[in-house]
Amino acid sequence: MNYNSPKEIAAEFLQNGLYKTKLSIVRFALLAFLGGTFIAFGGLLTVMVSGGMPGLMATNPGLVKLMAGALFPVGLIMVSVAGADLFTSDCTGIVLPWLDKQIKWTMLLKIWLISYVFNFIGAQFVAWFMTYQTDIIGTSPWKDYLHHLAEGKMSHDFWTVFIKGVGANWLVCLGTWMGFAAKDITGKAIGIWIPVMIFVTLGYEHSIANMFFIPAAIYTGANITWIDFIVKNLIPATLGNIVGGALLVGCVYWYIYLKKEKIY
Repeated sequence: MNYNSPKEIAAEFLQNGLYKTKLSIVRFALLAFLGGTFIAFGGLLTVMVSGGMPGLMATNPGLVKLMAGALFPVGLIMVSVAGADLFTSDCTGIVLPWLDKQIKWTMLLKIWLISYVFNFIGAQFVAWFMTYQTDIIGTSPWKDYLHHLAEGKMSHDFWTVFIKGVGANWLVCLGTWMGFAAKDITGKAIGIWIPVMIFVTLGYEHSIANMFFIPAAIYTGANITWIDFIVKNLIPATLGNIVGGALLVGCVYWYIYLKKEKIY
């Protein structure tokens, strides 16, 4: 076959997670930094294109959301093809070897923490230096679109953001999973694109993407505080992402494809 079966994907995903645990902290941190920048570039692209359609937004907002959904996946495609690390993908990728008893829970938490911190740093690099300092979305309609997007993300209660976080990373990890099915770049890009397009179009909450969208809005003058961002959005989105990636993808597929059956 010119693609990997689901069982082969599970084995390859597990090995990829193990590989990350064997990297030096510096190398892994650099990969995580790049992961944050690539996702932020995908977010910036969506703001630049979708935010430039105020007329269409007024008459057909669903089409604008679909456009954003179609564009954002380029960030995760770059993560997978160029080589980078993403906390949300690690919610599946590091859980697999942990469930398989090849790493300890302390290693799982260590990888998650380093990835999360350096994803954040990478996202701020793009939000502050590549976006705010260049002023490429500092005027209308782009700034208005970004502020409206960020304020919308801040308008929900904890439970709603949590559930949206579950949905986001369920789909993002499925995208990474489907990308592992391909043995060529075109197939990998398509496999990643489909679920990620769905999550963005539906407006679910991805913690790493929000590390770009909401801080970029704060830097450009949105009426949002850092404390509110962290408490009202980042924490519930992150917890939901962990459940979506670790439980609904990692645990489920480990049980189906990797758990050794007992023979009586």
